[in-house]
Amino acid sequence: MTAQETLASSTYSASDTQQLGRVYDMLTADEELNPVPRYYLVGSAKEDPVELPEEVYQVLHRVVDAMQKGLSVTVSPTSQTLTTQQAADLLGISRPTLIKALDGGKLPYTRSGSHRRIALTDVLDYRERRRREQYAAIDALAVDVDEATDIDQTLADLKAARKAVAAKRRAG
Repeated sequence: MTAQETLASSTYSASDTQQLGRVYDMLTADEELNPVPRYYLVGSAKEDPVELPEEVYQVLHRVVDAMQKGLSVTVSPTSQTLTTQQAADLLGISRPTLIKALDGGKLPYTRSGSHRRIALTDVLDYRERRRREQYAAIDALAVDVDEATDIDQTLADLKAARKAVAAKRRAG
């Protein structure tokens, strides 16, 4: 396989579902007993087994899980540094929204000439931080309601919670 082929995106579908099922069973068998299972790659008889790094195990697990469900899987190598468009695509936001986050100091970046470059790890950290903030905002808007609660009081509580979240967002 050439370097060019290695870096190209490729899509795969399972052809031997019985063998895939055996791999899936092996990968999921130890999950309950051992949250961080150890697996080894075995090559020819002349080579010693090599332990799979946790990241490789997680990728393999996700690929096999998707294929077990009848899905195809695309492997798309990504650089450790991303363009603003690649980062925006990964985050599921528009490029202008990402630029605002960069200019607002919410996400570190470097410049390569006139182009911004963002470390993949920083984008993933930012995505996780945004997700936690979103869940916190949803929790802040949650109000316990029961039959005895006055509906006008509940609406007033919700309005106050929304105002508090909006004020916190503007301040942050």
